[in-house]
Amino acid sequence: MVTMETAELETDLSLFKYDSLEQLPASYRDLDEAERTDRIETALAELGDDVVILGHNYQRREIVEHADFVGDSYQLSKEAAEADAEYVIFGGVTFMAESADIITDDEQTVILPSMEASCPMAGMAEALQVDAAWAEITDAAPDANIIPITYMNSYADLKAFCASQGGLVCTSSNAHRAFEWAFDRGDKVLFLPDKHLGENTAHRLGMEDAIAEWDPWDPEGKDATEVAESDIILWDGYCQVHERFREEHIEQVRADDPDANVIVHPECRREVVEAADVAGSTATICDTVANAEPGETWAIGTEIHLTRHLQRWHPEVNVLPLCGDACMDCNAMRQIDPNYLTWVLEELVASRERNVIEVAPDEKELAQVALDRMLEI
Repeated sequence: MVTMETAELETDLSLFKYDSLEQLPASYRDLDEAERTDRIETALAELGDDVVILGHNYQRREIVEHADFVGDSYQLSKEAAEADAEYVIFGGVTFMAESADIITDDEQTVILPSMEASCPMAGMAEALQVDAAWAEITDAAPDANIIPITYMNSYADLKAFCASQGGLVCTSSNAHRAFEWAFDRGDKVLFLPDKHLGENTAHRLGMEDAIAEWDPWDPEGKDATEVAESDIILWDGYCQVHERFREEHIEQVRADDPDANVIVHPECRREVVEAADVAGSTATICDTVANAEPGETWAIGTEIHLTRHLQRWHPEVNVLPLCGDACMDCNAMRQIDPNYLTWVLEELVASRERNVIEVAPDEKELAQVALDRMLEI
């Protein structure tokens, strides 16, 4: 473990923090869907109320159909905290399982079925990396009170870091309120890891001219003094799924059907959000389709599995993926293979815990502070 330069926290790169998670045993790798479904249902019947399964909206059908709750990451963590289950199996990515561990009680154990389910965007802003950048940026603006805000899609140690520096966490639906909270208390905002959500939020607040981008990957990029002159500093991170959407995808949808509506996630590029009819969180996307009139067409600019779920859940609405299968799915979410779910459930039946996600106590306490500040807004 490494001690941060600007915060009293010890942590490590996520690559090393979770190198003890286990791979799928060979005997589970060739299960067909019928056998797998039967074995999952048998294990769940044995475990009963001792286990709750959370399925993120971006999970494939074979995971979602076994989930007790389906939704966004923070919503799912709250469901887990309110459940009495001893075991929480999170069909999502690492940072989501960490969030569940932060807000569930100490008697609950959080399990991430696959060791490979690690969000690339969360990995673009490792806490140790942000710590070093923070030292450089704050040194360049010694008289400014800079408030760090991290998107929910980040590791627990980054949430803890933000809390230690007077900042907080936000979701895609309350990012604008997090910015307002920060500017009520400070002079500048460092927003990470998603630059597109940050830029779209700045535009929503009429602060699009106050943006500078910090690129931690480019040694030839802007120096800290130049960046620190701006009121909003955006970390150069992004979602590899949402960044694939382009304005021409929207133009093509409208060329094919002039009456089509387009809704996109605010993790998309600014020009895509501007071209869409609606931009909003996953919950907003789901609610928009659920409230659509029969026969309406909605092209969805988000992860493909949610689009497919909406097609099944609302067959009366013509739901289309904004750029077809070309935009693919989230590779990290794809790692939650249903064979992994079978394995971790059967191991629990045998009283063996696999792939437990546990946030260190000091880190958990501070990360909870960042979440509590979000709840204030």
